Amino acid sequence: QVQLVESGGGLVQPGGSLRLSCAASGSIFSIDAMAWYRQAPGKERELVARITSSGSTTYADSVKGRFTISGDNAKNTVYLQMNSLRPEDTAIYYCNGDIENTDYDEFDYWGQGTQVTVSS
Repeated sequence: QVQLVESGGGLVQPGGSLRLSCAASGSIFSIDAMAWYRQAPGKERELVARITSSGSTTYADSVKGRFTISGDNAKNTVYLQMNSLRPEDTAIYYCNGDIENTDYDEFDYWGQGTQVTVSS
């Protein structure tokens, strides 16, 4: 009933920038929070950034000062602006949403992931 779709990933050189988008669609009643996670091969999935419905944000130490999470409630979309990208940022980035559907059931929804590769 609820789907998250990421876009904006790709190949970028070190020092470059990308903006990821995650659009939530379907039977959405409310969104409490949305977040970006990433997972590189051989590593556990980690939280990159999170934004609550009140606008509070949280960032992993490794991306502070470089990444910015923002949201557009009217579009049910969350963004991750990634600047000064480093090779170690290479991972699959997943969108996560703490979303209550119109049946008043709250779940953590996950997108399919988008690949970000930082390489020269």
